[in-house]
Amino acid sequence: MSLQPFHLAFPVDDLAAARRFYGGLMGCAEGRSSETWIDFNFFGHQIVAHLAPTGSIHRNPVDGDQVPVPHFGIVLSWDAFHALADRLRDTEVRFEIEPHVRFAGEVGEQATMFFFDPSGNALEFKAMRAPENLFAKG
Repeated sequence: MSLQPFHLAFPVDDLAAARRFYGGLMGCAEGRSSETWIDFNFFGHQIVAHLAPTGSIHRNPVDGDQVPVPHFGIVLSWDAFHALADRLRDTEVRFEIEPHVRFAGEVGEQATMFFFDPSGNALEFKAMRAPENLFAKG
């Protein structure tokens, strides 16, 4: 079994400082970004610095969704994502963001869903339409 890259979103209070630290000091290639978040290639895994107040759940707009920050999850294969979404729909899980495709037709096209664990931690599961584009700029 091959290891799938993880996805971790975390709050920062200064995107320029995050860019200097992760991109400059740590040597993480920068992927897509906006005024409120930056993707980095963290040793083959996707980490995302989101501009957010620390210590609470914040929401940032991403392709029409209000994404909870902080959150963490995993990048699954397309089929595994849809199998999990179907399985979760048959449980008591309440989706914060229903399974759907975002960035449709773009380099970063992906299926995504968000929900909280019993302790209130936000989880995102996603699948890239083209897995080789996980860190590609669009």
